[in-house]
Amino acid sequence: MSTAAGIKIEIRDLTMAYGSFVLVHDLQAEVKQGEIFIIMGGSGCGKSTLLRHMVGLKAPAKGDIFYDQIPFWQSDDDARQQRLRSFGVLFQNGALWSSMTLAENVSLPLAEYTDLSPSEINDIARLKLALVGLKGFEDYYPAEISGGMCKRAGLARALALDPDILFFDEPSAGLDPITSRNLDQLILQLRDSLGATFVVVTHELASIFAIGDTAIFLDAQSHTLLDQGNPHELLAHSRHATVREFLARGALAGQPAAAPV
Repeated sequence: MSTAAGIKIEIRDLTMAYGSFVLVHDLQAEVKQGEIFIIMGGSGCGKSTLLRHMVGLKAPAKGDIFYDQIPFWQSDDDARQQRLRSFGVLFQNGALWSSMTLAENVSLPLAEYTDLSPSEINDIARLKLALVGLKGFEDYYPAEISGGMCKRAGLARALALDPDILFFDEPSAGLDPITSRNLDQLILQLRDSLGATFVVVTHELASIFAIGDTAIFLDAQSHTLLDQGNPHELLAHSRHATVREFLARGALAGQPAAAPV
């Protein structure tokens, strides 16, 4: 077990499989406290599957994931449930309940996992929505707001229980470039103000370079973690052409891949 200071998450010897089909084998990675950790790679490489393993939705074929040096999958059900309450998860489409207002959506985990009164829950829900720039939209339904606002509302719900780790699955998917950039800026602001650790699955170059402290590249052909490091350094110095080409897609299309956002 790692005893290195500042390591929030350690993925150790992790093999992900569906039946006899091995998606990724012998995965090793560390996530430091307070960093934004990017999971990237081409389609079918296992990005979202890794996130599912990390948030307790799928058990590994081998290996484990350690949080604060405590193994997740080797722990009993009660310990795993307790750990899950320290997570916040933002799914691709926001995963909001369409029949509930934004405030009611954010209130759900508070009503489920706390003993707070309804008025206290309502106050916290409104505070979380204000934190993501949705003050004044508490009583709106998801169908009445934009896709970017739905993502922000999903983020507010992920923040409801004051998690110390936030997991995002393709947060910029379906958003226009300006809205995507604003969401990236919000993620940076929340990281700096809350001190939380972020794990983000994305293939969006602008986001990878704008927010990523460390990134890992999963490779569908070799079924391995091909490389890891700071995205800018990987673009310039990765020993794997596949990684460099993935990160240089913008330049290949006539756009500066690592331009500031």
